[in-house]
Amino acid sequence: MHRFIRVLNGTTMNSKGKKGWKGSAIFIVLLFLLFFRIPVIEIAGENQTLYIKEKEFKIGWIHSVEKEEWFEIYERRKNELVLTDTYFKTFGAGTPYFEKTVVTENGFVRMKIDQHFPSLTITVSENVKTSVFIEDRQIPLYEYFADYETVTIRIDYLPIWRYMGVTFI
Repeated sequence: MHRFIRVLNGTTMNSKGKKGWKGSAIFIVLLFLLFFRIPVIEIAGENQTLYIKEKEFKIGWIHSVEKEEWFEIYERRKNELVLTDTYFKTFGAGTPYFEKTVVTENGFVRMKIDQHFPSLTITVSENVKTSVFIEDRQIPLYEYFADYETVTIRIDYLPIWRYMGVTFI
């Protein structure tokens, strides 16, 4: 019986084994935090970067010729930005003509589009009121970037520790 108890004592976890298990768990959590990335939408100019955590956003501006509002709706899908809809009040140069058209009640012509982009490059201008709309909020990009500054909108993957420290618009 004494020999049986000594064998059992040899197979139970001692304090050294518990520390090893805890150390392994901490190591796995640290690896997860280091390599796990969260997708966001990045709007980057020369000296400023803004982040959007939502999957959908809208870009709006005043058309320089027609002087009417123009909107494009984008979704984040994996590594691409997908233009899903565009709507405006008047047809002009650059208006897509091959898409399905729906007239809305507010006088806008709305077109369903399914165009994929790895990134977008836009010029921000106070003159045309370049803005991003997220849910019910309007973010005037011309207040964050210099007039006529070119900004790039793209998908970025932030490590969780950086994601937690970013201020989203």
